[in-house]
This record gives sequence, structure tokens and C-alpha cells, in this order.
Amino acid sequence: MIYKIDANDKILGRLAAEIAAILRGKNKPDFLPHKLSGNKVIVFNVSNIKVSGNKFEDKIYYRHSNYPGGIKAETYKQLVEKDPTLPLRKAVRGMLPDNKLRAKMLNNLELYAGEHKKEN
Repeated sequence: MIYKIDANDKILGRLAAEIAAILRGKNKPDFLPHKLSGNKVIVFNVSNIKVSGNKFEDKIYYRHSNYPGGIKAETYKQLVEKDPTLPLRKAVRGMLPDNKLRAKMLNNLELYAGEHKKEN
């Protein structure tokens, strides 16, 4: 099933939790944790997403290259300037279980910074 979500003026974390539940299939009565749900989520207007408090300037995303001293840090603002869909993708990824199905579930997530073009 395909779900279309408008992210305009929605809070980042709450939206990510809703998307993660749909991708896992927890909204269906026949949910099984070891099976793919077959749900696909299309989110548009991601560039208009909101964060509460001072997170726009204060939230920091870390990554490490696995070399000594290889830690890198970026603020939410820098991440949004690079690609407005990255914070939502990272939030949804963090809410999905860390197993072999996570990558397959993330393949069923499409994010668009602006309006989604209509098909057909």
C-alpha cells in the first residue's frame, strides 16, 4: 500500500515515528516483526518540516571515519543546507530495527524537498 504524507509544518521526530511505524507495518492487523509489510511511504514538502526549541542551530549530528581523530560533526542547519531530506531520513533510520530488513524498509521511503509530481 502507498501512503502519501505532507510534511508541511510537522515536527521532525513525530513524523519520523509515524513513518517508521508504517514502514514496519505496525498499522496492519497482520503485523509480523520478521516480515516486510510492503508499505511504501512518499513524503513531500520535507523542506518545510519544523523542529522544536533551538534544535535548528543546536542539534548536532556526529559521524566517525573509524580512524583516530576521525569524528565529524554537523549541525542540523548545515545538514538541511546540504540536503533537506537528510535529517528526516536519519531520524526514520534510527527508529527502525537494526537488522537485515532495515535497508529494505528504507528503500520503500521516498522523500521530496518540494511538491511531489503527480503520476498519471
